[in-house]
Amino acid sequence: MDIDDLEWQSRTLGGIFPRLATMLVERGEVELLVQASGQGEWFCAQAAARELSRAGEVERALNVLEPFIEVGWNGARWERAEVLFEAGMVQQALDAVRPDEEGLASEWVCYDFAKLLVKAGRLDEAITVLTPHLDREWILSALVKLTESQGRDEQVLELIAPRAQRARSARGEERWSLRPSNAQDLQAQVLERAGRVDQAVRILEADIAAGHFVVQNTLIAYAELLWRHGRLEELRVLGTGKRASDTLAYYARALEDDGQTDEAEAVLRRFIAAAEYPDRFRWPLIELLGRQGRLEEAVEVGRPTFEHHDACLFESVIHLLHEAGRLDDALALLDERSAEFVEEHLSWLSSNRIWLLGEAGRYEEALAYAETLPPDMYGLTARKAWILEDMGRLEEALALLRADAELLPSEVAELLIRHGRAAEAIAGMPTLAQQHAASRRRDAPIQADRGPNDPPLGTSGL
Repeated sequence: MDIDDLEWQSRTLGGIFPRLATMLVERGEVELLVQASGQGEWFCAQAAARELSRAGEVERALNVLEPFIEVGWNGARWERAEVLFEAGMVQQALDAVRPDEEGLASEWVCYDFAKLLVKAGRLDEAITVLTPHLDREWILSALVKLTESQGRDEQVLELIAPRAQRARSARGEERWSLRPSNAQDLQAQVLERAGRVDQAVRILEADIAAGHFVVQNTLIAYAELLWRHGRLEELRVLGTGKRASDTLAYYARALEDDGQTDEAEAVLRRFIAAAEYPDRFRWPLIELLGRQGRLEEAVEVGRPTFEHHDACLFESVIHLLHEAGRLDDALALLDERSAEFVEEHLSWLSSNRIWLLGEAGRYEEALAYAETLPPDMYGLTARKAWILEDMGRLEEALALLRADAELLPSEVAELLIRHGRAAEAIAGMPTLAQQHAASRRRDAPIQADRGPNDPPLGTSGL
């Protein structure tokens, strides 16, 4: 193994990726994971080390990780720390990953180390490690999460307060670039968990009324806070006012929770009838009707949007009918679509039609329909294989998947693992070197068109 292969695995979920490794764990195939880790499969090594650690086989767990540590893979260092920690060697675990000066400059390293410190009961150190990075939204959120039920709410509030004040005071261009933009909602969250609900409500109520907040999430946090505590009057003012498009659904749900289902339905229907852009109010009403078993009415509420390019509720209604066991009704809606819709959304529509026919046990009909579709349609082979698998025709499903050169080898492996043939699945996977080389060939045309400063394929560039 080498760092290049390990970075490729991590970046692209290459090799035996996490879902396959999890499937092997669930089936007790730890020895297969250990064997695969010896071939440089990082996700197998990670899963094997964790399972061996849980079984008390600490030395074996560390031995699995050691080759990855030797080549400089940081992920393995952190996994080793977890193994040591679970074995009761807390100080050794902390010392193994304690950040140096460069590490302390990394928010990700500090977050991982803080998590370990919290597990060790060293909360003050964890807060100290995170504090230099609290102007990053996700780190501020992590601070709130890691300190929950730890008796540090006042300390956390002191850290959040100046950032929340800066957010509510933002003006002009700074409003869109200010960090952390989530400080106000997190301040309210900590006040709420500290039992100071009235104070949390007052602060957010004033901020929302004056427009002193940076992002929509703060508005939603206020609506959810009111909903959780049954504050119907404040929710009525919020949900039926100028911010109704974002918050009416919370008021309606609070009314329903309070036993006022008729009023919840009525207020949603009023807004649908009167609003310039009514579609945003349709889904809360559809959900309400669905909870009452009034599915025909729910479908009619969504119907005007079914062929819209935006605010389309068709897929959501299909899934609502599926969850209610109304598969024939869902299929009928698919069949009602216009020729233009079918042409534009053929792959999506056909995928859902095959899926619903399979769910309904209409397997032969599903296969016959699949044969009418373009054979090179994306995902068609896998969908047909799913139907064959459900019919118990496993070998036919495998042959179909193996014959499609465009499919990833993991498709065959997953099917084999599901049917108790894990060793065959892993033996049939290409080596890491083969998969990495194939990935380079696929990416070469795209990479040739990219600039020298563009991030590697498979990354966000952040």
